[in-house]
Amino acid sequence: MALKPTIYKLKIALTDLNRNHYDTLNLTIAQHPSETLERMMARVLVFCINAQEYLSFTKGLSAAEEPDIWARTLDDQILLWIDVGEPAVDRIKKARRLASTVKIYSFNSKSAVWWNQERVKFEKLMISVFQFQWKNIQSLAKLVQRTMDLSVTITGDSAYVAAELGECEVSWVPLQVL
Repeated sequence: MALKPTIYKLKIALTDLNRNHYDTLNLTIAQHPSETLERMMARVLVFCINAQEYLSFTKGLSAAEEPDIWARTLDDQILLWIDVGEPAVDRIKKARRLASTVKIYSFNSKSAVWWNQERVKFEKLMISVFQFQWKNIQSLAKLVQRTMDLSVTITGDSAYVAAELGECEVSWVPLQVL
């Protein structure tokens, strides 16, 4: 019998001071059985950082041909393709052909090794790559509950997240910006 995803409900008060974007997001997140809480919360944070019209989560790990998050137009064009993790170069080359903008958000303890090995190949592509600090993502995962009310304030290259179980700051480093 296959394991089912765990469902989380989030209400997020979003304040993005970088873009003057203010919103209340009501998200339902499915955590794939093989997905860690750290990866799931990295996806949530990436969604907040890129919040815009038509942005949505995809089937994620359940659909290898889709990104984690994307923005599609009404005529089904892919405006934005976002991968969370350390994707293969061939995957991102394909994404670049399909989408006008491609972003990668790396988040785990092996992120620096991945970037050092793949940097030259990614530099040839017109994409943006960001790296979250692993300890910050671990702190963010400690705030998880099945139903959450979060306050997310983004300024500069960091996000301040407050929840019922505590608060943390998650920073990121732009490794390559389009």
